[in-house]
Amino acid sequence: MKKKRHPKTVAVLGGGSWGTALAITFSERHKVIIWEFDKTQVETIKKDRRNKKFLPIVSFPDSLEITNNISEAIENASIVVFAVPSHVLRSVAVLAEPYINKKQYLVSVTKGIENETLLTMTGVLNDVIKRKKGVIALSGPTHAEELAKHLPTAIVAASKSSWHAKTIQKHFMTPYFRIYTNTDVIGVEIGAALKNVIAIAAGISTGLNFGDNTLAAIITRGLAEIRRLGIKMGAREKTFSGLSGIGDLVVTCTSKYSRNRKLGVMLGHGRKLKDILSEMTQIAEGVKNTISAIELSEKYDIEMPLSSGIYAILYKKMSARNLGHMLMTRQPKSEN
Repeated sequence: MKKKRHPKTVAVLGGGSWGTALAITFSERHKVIIWEFDKTQVETIKKDRRNKKFLPIVSFPDSLEITNNISEAIENASIVVFAVPSHVLRSVAVLAEPYINKKQYLVSVTKGIENETLLTMTGVLNDVIKRKKGVIALSGPTHAEELAKHLPTAIVAASKSSWHAKTIQKHFMTPYFRIYTNTDVIGVEIGAALKNVIAIAAGISTGLNFGDNTLAAIITRGLAEIRRLGIKMGAREKTFSGLSGIGDLVVTCTSKYSRNRKLGVMLGHGRKLKDILSEMTQIAEGVKNTISAIELSEKYDIEMPLSSGIYAILYKKMSARNLGHMLMTRQPKSEN
């Protein structure tokens, strides 16, 4: 006879598409409350019982709550999930910190490297919040639009403590949301952050009407430079063959839902970055994470030609059309 699992109270900080999809998923087994900073958005969601701005395809279950009061969201929670863009994670963590206690697990579902400190997202949470039971990264090849439809999805819970990772696995796994565990936190988070940079390159390739040969080369060589950097930073090589490595990279480089790929496609069409960003309602994390990628490559003395090319396009006004020529005419090398 299976032991009955007692429901937890879960706070999801961030009412974007991914935070909403996760909150709806978690609410099947737990009491869930979303915190959203935009008061108008909170009132609209309460009225409509769906997130029309970011995830209109699914309605909220009756049990799912939303608030603009961060203390109300956190105070009774056993698990606090941070689902905000990487560039605001620190400020949200600072807001949350007074209400966090030593009995709570903190889960980051944010993918990125902080520009100013080069910390991963769990690194930021550890830096800001001293009182907590543990910090876990939940990451992998996931799109909110598909999880919301209950399409089979697999993800990784990563923590230095295998017990903490298994706790999140136990409480959040469903028949359509499968969670694996991993203790290689840096490998999982580096793969999650830098695949967004490579996805911009994949989008540019598509926008320029390059073919499948080119896309395969971008994915493969992109993984090579992510792996090189990750290993130098202390990650395990096999992590990059898993869900948070090649899995996340493939889905982000090829999916119609990928914001970073879409941005790349428009760059390939000759659009200017500032015009593209002004039209986007959601964040393309690769734009800011390209800066972190280049700074990390310099810090660890790792060659990252694809990331360097994307940096030149985003921040040095290099034409997207020059990317292919720049990469293809580099000095000949051994694959390994």
